[in-house]
Amino acid sequence: MTTARGAADTPGTDHRVLIVGGGIGGGRTCAALRSEGFTGRITLVSAEEHDPYDRPPLSKTCLTDSADPGLGIDLDDLDVLVLRGVRATGLNRDIRTVVTTDGDLTYDTLVLATGSAPVRLPGDGQQLTLRTREDCEKLRAALHPGARIVVVGAGWIGAEVATAALGFGCSVICVEAGDGPHAGPFGTAVAQRLAAMWEGVDLRTRTGVAAIEAAGVRLTNGTVLPADAVVVGVGARADLDWLAHAGLEVDRQGVCVDSDRRTSDPTIYAVGDIASRWSDRLSQRVHTGHWDEATTGAAVVAGSIMQSREGDDTVPYFWSDQFGCKIQYVGQHRHDDRLVVREHPTTDRWGAVWIDASNRVTAHLSVGFPRAMIQARTAITDGREVDMEALTDLTARL
Repeated sequence: MTTARGAADTPGTDHRVLIVGGGIGGGRTCAALRSEGFTGRITLVSAEEHDPYDRPPLSKTCLTDSADPGLGIDLDDLDVLVLRGVRATGLNRDIRTVVTTDGDLTYDTLVLATGSAPVRLPGDGQQLTLRTREDCEKLRAALHPGARIVVVGAGWIGAEVATAALGFGCSVICVEAGDGPHAGPFGTAVAQRLAAMWEGVDLRTRTGVAAIEAAGVRLTNGTVLPADAVVVGVGARADLDWLAHAGLEVDRQGVCVDSDRRTSDPTIYAVGDIASRWSDRLSQRVHTGHWDEATTGAAVVAGSIMQSREGDDTVPYFWSDQFGCKIQYVGQHRHDDRLVVREHPTTDRWGAVWIDASNRVTAHLSVGFPRAMIQARTAITDGREVDMEALTDLTARL
C-alpha cells in the first residue's frame, strides 16, 4: 500500500483520535502519537478499570511475585481522556461513531485495540483464565502448597501457569488434546522435546475434556479429575462481536489490515490481537496474538496517522518463560517447510529451525539460547540461504 506523505496531510489540533481498547496496543498508541508530535484530541476507551498494562507478566512475575504490570505511561501527562469501565458495543462508520455503554463517541480517526477473549469450555464449574489483572489475582489466591491444580491446554499460558503452580508447591495435572505441547504448530518431534521439560507435572496428552464441573474436570472418557482450581488455556478469539455490523473486512483471526495497520476503511486502524496483518514477505496474513506485535503495531499506527513513516513487515516474535528456561520463537513457518532440530554441543540447550524449498529460514525456536534467535531474525529479514550441513549445530551461525 502506497500513501502520499507530507506535512499538509498531518492532522491538526482539532483532529480526534478515538482508541478503543485499554491494553498494550491502545496504551502504546497513545504514547506513540504524542511522541510523533500529534497535538489533537486522544480519547482512550477501556473496558477495564485500570490504566493500560502489560499482559505477559500476568503469567510470569505478577503471578509469582505480585509485580506491577503497569506500562509506566502517564496518560494525564499525555493529555489523553481515559474512559475506564466503558465497553464498545457497536460502530457506525457512516457517521464515524462508536456506540458504548456510556454513550456515543465520534472520531476522525479510529484505532481498534480491543484485543481478544479467552476460549471457555463447556460446563458450569469455575474456569480460571489468565487475561486480566483480576484473573491473575484470582489464580494467585488459588496457588498454595498441596492445592490440586488442573491446567487444560499445554500451550504457552498452560506451561507458565504450571511452572508457577509447581513453585508454590501445588499438585499439577495438565490435560492436552494433542500429542504434546505445541504439537499442532511445531510437530511431534518438537512437542516431545518440550514435554521433557514438564518435570513434576502430570502431563496427559491425547486427552480430551468434556466439561468443567464443580468437582473438577470431566474427561471425554468419563474420568473426573478432582481439582481445587481449574485453569483453562486453550486459546483466545479476537473481540469482534461489537464490530459484527460495521462492514469491515475480517477473517477468522481478526480485522484485516495492511502494513500500515489500516483496515478496509482508511479512517480506521487496528492493532494487537484484533488485527490480522498482511505480510508481503510471507504473502499471507500474520496473527501472532503476542506482545511484540501490539507494541510494534502501535508505533506503526501512530506513524501512519502522522504521515511520518511507511508501514513495516515485522518478523513475528514471542517468548515464554517456563520450567526455568526461556523459549523464543521468531518468524512464521508453513506446514511444508523442512524442520531441523538443532543441538548444543556441550549443554542441554536446543532449538529448531524451519527451512523453505530455497534453503531460507522461515522460523526458529530457541530453547535457552537467545543468540540463535537473534541470528535467525537476521537471516529471515535478509532472506539469505543457509548452510544446510551446519544447521544441526545450535552454535553455528545461520
